Amino acid sequence: MHTRLYKNGVLEKEGFPIEDVSDYVGDPSNTVWFDLCSPTPADLGVIGEELGLHALAVEDVLSDHQRPKVDTYENHLFITVYGVHFDDGRLDPVEVNAFVTHNALVTVRESDHFDIDEVIRRWDSSAHLAEHGVGFLLHGLLDYVVDGQFELVQDLDAQAEAMEESVFEDEVHDSRELQRAMYVLRKDTARLRKITMPMREVVSTLLRRDQGIISDPVLAPYYQDVYDHVLRVTEWVESIREMLANVRETRLAQQGFRLNEIMKRVTSWAAIIAVPTMITGFYGQNVPYPGEGQSWGFWMSLVLVALTSVALYTAFKKRDWL
Repeated sequence: MHTRLYKNGVLEKEGFPIEDVSDYVGDPSNTVWFDLCSPTPADLGVIGEELGLHALAVEDVLSDHQRPKVDTYENHLFITVYGVHFDDGRLDPVEVNAFVTHNALVTVRESDHFDIDEVIRRWDSSAHLAEHGVGFLLHGLLDYVVDGQFELVQDLDAQAEAMEESVFEDEVHDSRELQRAMYVLRKDTARLRKITMPMREVVSTLLRRDQGIISDPVLAPYYQDVYDHVLRVTEWVESIREMLANVRETRLAQQGFRLNEIMKRVTSWAAIIAVPTMITGFYGQNVPYPGEGQSWGFWMSLVLVALTSVALYTAFKKRDWL
């Protein structure tokens, strides 16, 4: 069981049944956390009754594809964020909901693809802040979520820069592979943008003093640090989108340029072939013409074909059409 009990900032119990939570939350000196992974509506209903959670907040947990947000209710906050996860090489965000009361934090994960054990390790690494109660627990959760998004945006930026450089490499000829990689990267960036842009509002709402979650001045710099990382992530995502748009436009311009080059070559060879065809066709008429029935007429046609072909080839080559 993912459960923990802190008393006066000291970890006293963990792994106890969730049914015992109601026995601990009544003591103001206790701070309780427990985690639910893919719970049933019945499980959420029981937790909602024990902690007095609002029915709309419980309903939002059961609804898929919620926007990252903070909802304020009379006796608790409801927070929705997304952890990053890859499935078959593509970004598949994992929804994580949190109920925050005065001395309890309830995390509800969409699936076990969100590593809650890493969040626990972060709590243990900064155990000296546990005396600040539920604000300490919530910071560890948000810090892990934002750090995961930050690491992902760094990786996407590196992929975008590599793709930008590969566009101008002469040895890149597999346009289908490049287009597919560009499509996947643009789709991952768009998905990441949907879950990172609202995070600014989430963290800024928690930073407001009237929320009472981080009224302790000791925790304020930690939440401010999370907010700074959120801003960097959102700005970085926008820069990646602009970079990918530039790569796409450059790629289209290159394709247009190459098409023009091909058309010039085809047109040049067609002109070179057309002139000899015209000359030989002229000498194939069934009417009298100069040199008819004479050997010099044959040789004159060959000379005209050779001279015009060489002249056209030289002219097109000089203009870089061939």
